[in-house]
Amino acid sequence: MFLPEIRAHLAKAIQIVNFRLAYNIDDLRLMAKKRLPRVAYDYLEWGAEDDVTLRENRAVFERIRLKPRNLVDVSGRSQKVDLFGKTFDAPFGIAPTGAAGLYCFEADIELARAAQAANVPFVLSTASFTAMERVAQAAGGTKWFQLYMSKDREPAERLVVRARDAGFEALVVTTDVPVGANREYNRRNGFEIPFHLNLANMIDGALHPRWLVDVFLRTLADSGVPRFQNVDTNTGGRIVSKDLAQFRARRDALDWSDLRWLREIWPHKLLVKGILTAQDAVLAAENGADGIFVSNHGGRQLDGAISPMTVLPEIVDAVGGRIAILLDSGIRRGTDIVKALALGADMVFVGRATLYGAAVAKQAGAEHALTLLKNEVDRVLALLGCRSVADLGPQHLQIPG
Repeated sequence: MFLPEIRAHLAKAIQIVNFRLAYNIDDLRLMAKKRLPRVAYDYLEWGAEDDVTLRENRAVFERIRLKPRNLVDVSGRSQKVDLFGKTFDAPFGIAPTGAAGLYCFEADIELARAAQAANVPFVLSTASFTAMERVAQAAGGTKWFQLYMSKDREPAERLVVRARDAGFEALVVTTDVPVGANREYNRRNGFEIPFHLNLANMIDGALHPRWLVDVFLRTLADSGVPRFQNVDTNTGGRIVSKDLAQFRARRDALDWSDLRWLREIWPHKLLVKGILTAQDAVLAAENGADGIFVSNHGGRQLDGAISPMTVLPEIVDAVGGRIAILLDSGIRRGTDIVKALALGADMVFVGRATLYGAAVAKQAGAEHALTLLKNEVDRVLALLGCRSVADLGPQHLQIPG
């Protein structure tokens, strides 16, 4: 009589044990890989074309060495940072990740709640399966909205107004997508949004019943076929295939005047994402940005593009202290975060790391990913001889010439 209840409790206990056995982000990645069908895992894991930039994003961190100081009192350590008038408990936040709903049901809500619990910022993507208003109502904490826009300002303004009215505190404009990336694995896997299942995907989904029932079918029952809910095309935010062309059209016509226009209509903090040169960092500052994301889109746009850590020092020299400098792409360890901070970043953002956690155990898994990184940052600070993030600087690094 009690067998179903016992099975339910046992399944929950196994899930908890499993994600607690992840001792680093790569452990979470391997767990997520087992739980996800190939179409979802490949979309999360890989970059563009030959993954040259994706690999370099990791290699650049590995080439930088740390220079610890000894016999320094590092008791009472803190990794709190101040940004835009707020104090956060860690020097990193959750980056915007499109189609996060492929990894758990209403993943953006789970991620936002995890960020709230950790007291770090969360950035919601335009390309979310959950409407921004629902995310704002379901989760507190610091929430920013990432904007994809075309040259057509009317639909862009509707999105901006929605974000403002929902209470998002910052607008993050992604500028490195004038055209779509060449992600060949998506074509091989038959991946498209709105989501369609071909025969291969249906078989793969059936081989991953937990994902099929708890993610895909649950989303289907709740809001229909997975689709972007924050794309404004005069269809109430929900789009069908023919609307995607309109959504993506004329991005290649954007210029700095569009940022100035956003500055006029957006009343809060405005950030530009996708900066990889000092020249563009200066232009962002001159055209009204409060901050920038030094980012190559996680290696998912231009293969062969330079990595953020390589250009960070010259960008800091150009605009440091004038606007906030944030960095993403390739972060997997606390040492990565510390190296970026030592080179002058004000905060670092992670994308794949918390999605691995969400895929494994929803909010609890995402919180676990944040905790792993926070513990690693604390340990690295202590071993370097630093009591706070403010103590970090280039003197703690050896950078190859």
